[in-house]
Amino acid sequence: MGYFKRLYLLVVLSICAFEVNGQNNFEYWQQRVDYKMDVKMDVGSHTYTGTQNLIYTNNSPDDLDVVFYHLYYNAFQPGSEMDIRSITISDPDSRVDDRISMLKKEDYGFINVLSLTQGGDPINFNVAGTVLEVKLSVPIKSGSSTELKMVFEGQVPPVIRRAGKNSSEGVALSMAQWYPKMAEYDFEGWHADPYIGREFHGVWGDFDVKLSIDKNYTVGGTGYLQNPEEVGHGYGEKITKDDSDLITWHFIAPDVHDFTWAADPNFTHDTIAVPNGPVLHFLYKTSLGEGYKKSWRKLQPMASEIIQHYSNSIGKYPYEQYSIIQGGDGGMEYGMCTLITGEREFESLLGVTAHEIGHTWFQFLLASNESKHPWLDEGFAEYTCTFIENQLLKKDSKDPLRSSYDRYFSMVLSGKEQPMSTHADRFMYNSSYSTSTYRKGALLLAQLKYIIGEKDFKKTLKRYFRDWAFKHPTPNDFIRSAEKTSGLELDWFLTDWTQTLNTIDYAVKDVNVLSSGVEITLERIGLMPMPVEVEVTLKNGKKLNYYIPLQMMRGEKPTVNDVVLLEDWAWAYPLYSFTIGSLGSEIKSVTIDVKNETADTNRGNNEKIML
Repeated sequence: MGYFKRLYLLVVLSICAFEVNGQNNFEYWQQRVDYKMDVKMDVGSHTYTGTQNLIYTNNSPDDLDVVFYHLYYNAFQPGSEMDIRSITISDPDSRVDDRISMLKKEDYGFINVLSLTQGGDPINFNVAGTVLEVKLSVPIKSGSSTELKMVFEGQVPPVIRRAGKNSSEGVALSMAQWYPKMAEYDFEGWHADPYIGREFHGVWGDFDVKLSIDKNYTVGGTGYLQNPEEVGHGYGEKITKDDSDLITWHFIAPDVHDFTWAADPNFTHDTIAVPNGPVLHFLYKTSLGEGYKKSWRKLQPMASEIIQHYSNSIGKYPYEQYSIIQGGDGGMEYGMCTLITGEREFESLLGVTAHEIGHTWFQFLLASNESKHPWLDEGFAEYTCTFIENQLLKKDSKDPLRSSYDRYFSMVLSGKEQPMSTHADRFMYNSSYSTSTYRKGALLLAQLKYIIGEKDFKKTLKRYFRDWAFKHPTPNDFIRSAEKTSGLELDWFLTDWTQTLNTIDYAVKDVNVLSSGVEITLERIGLMPMPVEVEVTLKNGKKLNYYIPLQMMRGEKPTVNDVVLLEDWAWAYPLYSFTIGSLGSEIKSVTIDVKNETADTNRGNNEKIML
């Protein structure tokens, strides 16, 4: 990133920090951590050693006498919390299952901290599973910084979940969550969650990483390569001569909250430039079958279209590079890159790429706490990528989210649903987590669009990004963006949809012909409030449309000219009646939500057909 461009970005972020009032209606603040790491990887033993110089800046109003680091690779040892949870849950992730418990010692994953100093003085620390607990010798005063220096070593486990060595597709190293990573401290306090299975939360900062690795390996990942002429491998023409078996790759990544890389001696490296956007890097196995290679090449211009779509509809991608790398165990988002499995048919390859690129906006740039609010990332990525796939693959589906509705309805009927506000690791069933987070999370956006209207919905997504990029937004911050855009009160929606198991169920109860006209009576059966749209179809084919605002919205979405705006419906009243005139014998049917836009769990009572 150019100096002036980066300076401009930092100025904008500084201004936003003062302008945006966030989670608890106090002046927003966030911590900062700047890393400088020098790491040596032994590709034969899959072990590495490293030094880490870390500057921790305490922007909170509190003095801190402790800090916590994540040691994620410690999860890949028999008896770890991840191992036991996978063994004891009734529907384990098939990628994990009992594989950790079966590991041999030479395949254990670990991160060992060999020494740790503060300001040059040794400090005490304790390892508790995947968390390093550190008692500081000198508290970090509010508004001050401290330097923490560490020497550490690690061993890479097999790819079981997200990261590791020797993937099922033969990728040598997928290095995610591989270093001692400072835990987040925010207005809620410390987030030193153990690594049990899902999701992450990190502190914004700059990374300066030097990685020494076998000279035959090609590396891709987070950050800007500083020495392309020394490494070659498709990043530039190698002009230096070095007889060493190792090459040092030097990356700098400004304003990120994680650093990920992957490496293999058999990577093909392609690049394309996005118009008015970043350079895209594609790294995939040269040994892939020709059909898979064809899919990877076909993917490249479409990946450019995906980046452009998100930049136009959410906010401009702010970095100058993005890498799509074969690796990992499925698909997972990281800073400036994603790791995805590569042996896929084209439609699957495009789908996972669209989803993971979506995370660049909804998780990496809008860095919400994934552990506490996974739907705020996964659900939003699922929603947006569904429409992108529909467009790029020319499916022309008029109802792209139908599978999400069906999965949600099935979960409701199963009795296994838990509130979306459940911590990602506390779901009783993996299937419930998946449906709640991805599918019901996507439907949150679909329901919001129905409530506030498409125009304000699109504006809301842009406002949310504009207000909260490079910060740590919460669900309330998102819904406040929607409220400020639409002018409607929406806290009821956030509460009921994410913190309860309340469902939407509205019915057409009666249609009665009176002397004064036709009285239509609707019934709210479910506890989830919603505004209601009604369509009356006459026998001559004419359609009459009515809109009933929810009183607690304190307003209504814009309606088109041929829609009749009725009086508000107060939620506590289960019944609502209105009269439409002397049309008794002319009415063919009365239907609620004729476009099937709401997640109404019983559509069987949404229509009444007149005899």
